[in-house]
Amino acid sequence: MPRRLDKSEVDTELKRLDGWKKEGRFITKTYEFEEFMDGIAFIGEVARVAEEQEHHPDIHLRYTKVTLALQTHSAGGVTAWDFGLATAIEKVARAGVRPTKRRTRSR
Repeated sequence: MPRRLDKSEVDTELKRLDGWKKEGRFITKTYEFEEFMDGIAFIGEVARVAEEQEHHPDIHLRYTKVTLALQTHSAGGVTAWDFGLATAIEKVARAGVRPTKRRTRSR
């Protein structure tokens, strides 16, 4: 199990990640998308990366906003694993993941 980082270590690592912040025992970031399905596609890619790392974020979806919260539960706080996953998530976000198929709803 990785060691929980102290406040100064977390602060230093957060400077390397755009938009991430410390909230309690988590690091978090909210991503906003143009459409609901864009957020869903992003969540799918985040899930794929999380499975590869065997480290999983808490995910909250609210229409076009996806909030991710990372913590190493076994360490009781933020560790290097969380920053590794956050870095991988940033790569997913920069790739501009889009849904594979759009549906138009008839009214």
